[in-house]
Amino acid sequence: MKNLFSIVLIAVCTIANAQETANRFFYELTFKPKKDSTKIDKVIATLDITGKKSIYQDYTVAAQDSIIKLAVEEMEKTKSFKDMSKLIKMPKFSYKIIKTYPEMKEQFVDRISMNLFGYEDDIKFNWNILPEKEKVGEYNTQKATTDFGGRKWTAWFSTDIPFQDGPYKFYGLPGLIVKIEDTDKHYSWKLSGNKKIENYDELSYSEKINAKYGMSNTVTPTSKEKFEKAYATFKKDPMGEFRQRITPEMSSMKMPGSDITIGEMMKKQEKMAKDFFNSNDNPIEKSNKPNVGNLEKVGVEKNKK
Repeated sequence: MKNLFSIVLIAVCTIANAQETANRFFYELTFKPKKDSTKIDKVIATLDITGKKSIYQDYTVAAQDSIIKLAVEEMEKTKSFKDMSKLIKMPKFSYKIIKTYPEMKEQFVDRISMNLFGYEDDIKFNWNILPEKEKVGEYNTQKATTDFGGRKWTAWFSTDIPFQDGPYKFYGLPGLIVKIEDTDKHYSWKLSGNKKIENYDELSYSEKINAKYGMSNTVTPTSKEKFEKAYATFKKDPMGEFRQRITPEMSSMKMPGSDITIGEMMKKQEKMAKDFFNSNDNPIEKSNKPNVGNLEKVGVEKNKK
């Protein structure tokens, strides 16, 4: 009986410690960030699919994890400041979209200042599946169309890849969406590769190190309306929450091992944030316009939880 108990205990511990496996699909996102410009930009986005959910995000920062890790380890060892903005490329999109299986409940997650908020986004796509077929890269695909976010979309999906999912918020076709774009070609995703990840971890190194220094990865639930109001205010004053915590004396102090002051660093961060917000006035969802509000309303929601 003792040996049987030991075997059962080992089996339970093995299951508890088993790591999750994910299928990571890489998409090349080609988009037009500014309405009145002919400039076209590109990023790599990822769709990580596990047995329980999928996570879509801009892959820019996560792709630089090894660079960030070396820089952070050096700073922690030398106790000196290093300007990370000179080392890494910043993302074009900061949010994540999480779809929970099998219900396909969508959650939009993004950071407002130091806090991470998420709201449920109830989206039902009305797909029109057409008989047209096409080879997209190495995949055999079929055509489908839908209306979403004030745009008309054409998708090509492959039943060879048995996931009824796709990039961004798109899902619901009998196979993975390999390519999708709007009729104006302002936004276009095309599958560029995939790989299986053993011992999958949702969080990148940069997310973990941010949490270590005060930027929690715990998602606070809120409503879409409250999030959009708070985000609109955050865009106007990105460093508002930090500024409340910094006294004039602290502002004049130099960063460890550097000639730059905390105040100067905050101004630099503020410019980077405003440049990020101003870089795109052509959203994916044209009909989704934020309202003006304030951060405290989301904060109240957070404190009620």
